Amino acid sequence: MAAYDIRPLQLHILQILLAIDKVCRKHGLRYYLAAGTLLGAVRHQGFIPWDDDVDIAMPRKDYDLLMQHCKEWLPEPYEGLFAENEPNYPGNFAKVVDSSTTLIERAHHAYVGGVYVDVFPIDGMTTNLLMQRIHFAKYSFYNKVIYLLCRDPYKHGHGPSSWLPLLCRKLFTLKGTQQQLLKLQKKYSDQDRQLTVDHDFGVRGIMAQSIYGIPTEISFEGHMLFGMEHNDEYLHKIYGDYMTIPPGPKQKQHNFYYLDYHLPYKEYVDKRDFVNTP
Repeated sequence: MAAYDIRPLQLHILQILLAIDKVCRKHGLRYYLAAGTLLGAVRHQGFIPWDDDVDIAMPRKDYDLLMQHCKEWLPEPYEGLFAENEPNYPGNFAKVVDSSTTLIERAHHAYVGGVYVDVFPIDGMTTNLLMQRIHFAKYSFYNKVIYLLCRDPYKHGHGPSSWLPLLCRKLFTLKGTQQQLLKLQKKYSDQDRQLTVDHDFGVRGIMAQSIYGIPTEISFEGHMLFGMEHNDEYLHKIYGDYMTIPPGPKQKQHNFYYLDYHLPYKEYVDKRDFVNTP
């Protein structure tokens, strides 16, 4: 269980989500509640009670427009963070963060940001099964390299377990690996395709474009936000029997390492040794 009261965090995240919704409606951008957030909307009409984040997905064209204009479109204190505008950003998708807060997800991970909403691009995907396997083998490789570049190399001690992350630091740069990953994500997004993919789910994230369909309003915490045209098909694809509440041990939370609602993350002084060691 999380060491903090989860409800205030949910309500804080909700305000970010409402700001994104307002911007998307104003500028005609498509977004969908996704993953556990959509599941929460369908099953609980809001947050899953133990959930401590929000996920939305956007078609690549709309995603890129939001990120390109995030500085002018998002109201303060919200800002878009993604690999192309933040050299030390470790994600393969964007976050809209509250810059007046500080949040560190994991003690062994270098990234410091604010309370956030995850924004996942929906990309095109080939129907060729062999090419799908090759695609995700490459994706998993680059994703792992990025994780090792940003991880405390001595998380498991100074023995052999530290050799791989230290080797990655010699062979790869974060910027270069991010560029390769982005190129791979966009490989099949140059035209309309029957299949789409949310890379965060791996092969489970491959599904017909029609499942997302027209953004369709659904109630979430008393607000009308956008789900998918076919929520049931999406949730069955991702979770199977999604209406059955999982037992306690499977009710997963992040249990964030550090959380401060009043300290801007750019003012946080990070004293972790591995962050300050070249």
